[in-house]
Amino acid sequence: MIGTILRISYLELRRSPVELALCFALPVAFFTIFVLIMGGGGGTRNSTPRVSAALVDLDESDVSKRFIEGVKKEPSFKIIDAAPKDRQEAVEVVRSGKAAAAIVIPKGFGEHFGDFSQTTAAVEVFADSADPVAPNMTAGLLQKAAMDMVDVLADRGFAMFEKWGGALTLTQRAAVDALKPQLKTLMNKGPKADEKKNGKGKDEAAPKGGTATPGLVSVKVNDVLGETKKNPVAAFYAAAVVVMFLLFSASAAGGSLLEEQEAGTLERLLSSQLSMGELLLGKWLYFTVLGCLQIVVMFAWAWLMFGVELPSHLAGFVAMTIPTAAAASAFGLVLATLCRSREQLAGVSTIIILCMSAIGGSMIPRFIMPETMQRLGLVTFNAWALDGYQAVFWRDAPTVSLWPQVLAISLFAGAFYVGARALARRWEAV
Repeated sequence: MIGTILRISYLELRRSPVELALCFALPVAFFTIFVLIMGGGGGTRNSTPRVSAALVDLDESDVSKRFIEGVKKEPSFKIIDAAPKDRQEAVEVVRSGKAAAAIVIPKGFGEHFGDFSQTTAAVEVFADSADPVAPNMTAGLLQKAAMDMVDVLADRGFAMFEKWGGALTLTQRAAVDALKPQLKTLMNKGPKADEKKNGKGKDEAAPKGGTATPGLVSVKVNDVLGETKKNPVAAFYAAAVVVMFLLFSASAAGGSLLEEQEAGTLERLLSSQLSMGELLLGKWLYFTVLGCLQIVVMFAWAWLMFGVELPSHLAGFVAMTIPTAAAASAFGLVLATLCRSREQLAGVSTIIILCMSAIGGSMIPRFIMPETMQRLGLVTFNAWALDGYQAVFWRDAPTVSLWPQVLAISLFAGAFYVGARALARRWEAV
């Protein structure tokens, strides 16, 4: 008897593709996505996220130019093409989101490089603390670039020795020149550990308020955006959570079509003067209004409990909320018209929504993902919605500058609705 029960259970599982996918395909898909997100897809250096940075050289000395060349050669940096002209432009580059960090080489850098003087001006790093990886990683990589200039440091050190201890003989000078390559090899053994400690941001938060870090060069990290925010992460996670659950609620609401089909209500509605196009449009509008209310409730709670600056960003909030709710609602309709039953809809929507949310940044912020995964995330409207809300509440972006996100999400909404309308024709043929 037990064998019969086991056989029946096996046959039921085999006849349910959705249940099979939930049991076996979804865990494998999630495992693959998270390994790729965390940079484990082969263990190559290119799999780790790179810091987008801008460079400003106020010193324009031979030493500063060589230092900048060393920074540009570092694979962990992605130097933007449009270089700021001064300190203020560097701040604006970070504020606008064009780069995660801006590195400003001060005047006098070349003259005092390697003398460990307390009066030496620090290399300034203007960073966006919404990305906790960038500030520490930048500071560590700047020290690495300085260590690669060990020959300059050696020349400065022996010059100071000669100044106070007398000139070196020709034999001593030849020995010093022969020692330089060995010094460079020894110095380069340390930066990897420093990079792992400072660059990956494992246990340290990004320095704020102009904190200077010691090393071969003094690095002063300034938080461009976070110091004026009451709760820097609340707005991001409010958007991340609400977009993911908006998709779940939209797919559940879209299931009303399947319930109406099973109850025979759908056939009676279509036999009246109501067309399928009108029915879908009405449901889309209703789900969109419901989605807008969900987003409002989430951000109102974030404002009241966690200090998210909702009243001062109402225009941008509305500009992002309406297309986001419309896209999620249309997505729920396309899933409902694709599936044949409520049970199938529940399984399919769970698989698709969880994968979209993981890739799109609702579970793990996209800025810590490798570049390939960041680009892949743009195929989901989650990523565009989160970028838009981040621009509104974190960067204080004007409403007009949100047009790329609004346009992309609107295109998603239109494509989803057209897909739902095409799939719904099967009910018209009945």
